[in-house]
This record gives sequence, C-alpha cells and structure tokens, in this order.
Amino acid sequence: MNRQQPRATSPHLKELRQLKITLMHPDDADGLLLAQQLQRIGCQVRSVWPPVQHLPEDTDIVLLAVRPDFLHLPMSWAHSEQAPALVAVVNYENPTIVSTVLDLKAQAVLPSPIRSFGLLSTLVVARQNHKESRQIHLHVHKLQNKLLGQRRVTDAKAILIATHRVSEERAYEMLREQAMNKRISIEDIAQTIISASELLGMKGPRE
Repeated sequence: MNRQQPRATSPHLKELRQLKITLMHPDDADGLLLAQQLQRIGCQVRSVWPPVQHLPEDTDIVLLAVRPDFLHLPMSWAHSEQAPALVAVVNYENPTIVSTVLDLKAQAVLPSPIRSFGLLSTLVVARQNHKESRQIHLHVHKLQNKLLGQRRVTDAKAILIATHRVSEERAYEMLREQAMNKRISIEDIAQTIISASELLGMKGPRE
C-alpha cells in the first residue's frame, strides 16, 4: 500500500521552486553541495562570498555561513523590515556563534557538514516561520496604529471641549462631521486639530 504525501506539503514544495535564494557560503565542499541541492529542488540560486551588505534584489531566503571571521560585519539587511527568511549554516558552536545566530533572527539553523538529508525541510520551516513572524509584526503594527489613532481622537475631543465648551459626545460628532466633509478618517481630522492647536500655541490636553 502506497502512502500518500500530506496535502499540506504540496503548496510549500511548489513555492520553493519559485524562490530566489542567496547562498552566502564559501566555495568549499559544503557550499557546492548546498548549491547543487538547491538547484535540484528547483530554486533560483545566487552564490555570494564573502557576505555582502546589500542583497541581490528579490531575495526570498538567505543561507548564510556564520563564520567567526565575519562576525564583525553589521549585516544590516537582516534587521530591516523587509528582511528575507534567513537560514544560518554553522560548522562550530560556541556562545558567540549562538549569540550571532540569535541576533540575526535566523528562522532556522543548518549544521555543517552538509548532508543530502534535511535541506528541504529546513527551507520549508524557515519560510513558514518567516511568514508567521511577518504576520505577527503586521498585526502588532496595526494595533499600534489603532491605539495611536484612538489617542489622537481623545486628544482632539479634549481640545474641542476646551475651545468650544461642548460635551464629549458633541466633540466626537464635530470630528465625524469634519471627517465626512473632507472625506478623510476621523483619526486624520483629529491629527489636523492637534497640529493646529500646537501651531497656535494652545496647551495640549495632556500638558
């Protein structure tokens, strides 16, 4: 009886064949084997060494050899908001190497020497971890913007209450009316009122 592959693996494998991978690894036995395996999977591979500070465009995954000689490099691309998924390739473990891997926020680790088994699952896990991390980041960003918008509305209402001697309900209605008339969000009209208040030298509601 033939065992069927889980359906969940199919989209992941199909996606891997469309990915652009930057391989930052010395041109040694491990580097050659990694390049061969990636090409066998169907990935588009670009090899770079030593590590660079600017990634090739449209890089989806970086396989980076974490070597002691290059730990001083800033690797600023790994900390950008649009950073690709990162797989750290390590051939030696010590506190410094482990700390560097954590600092780079690697989504997976591939031990050296490289074997023919494990690369595929490592890429799938790294890609999935990267997606989930990005989704969490976007969700947190939306929540922060929402909270900031609510604070702006609260501050703008306080300004209207103080300047027009109206109730809180009426202040909110004024914000909503202005937002509808100008076809912008209530948060944006609130920011306009706050900015105008600051420009006129009025005391803010939190001062």
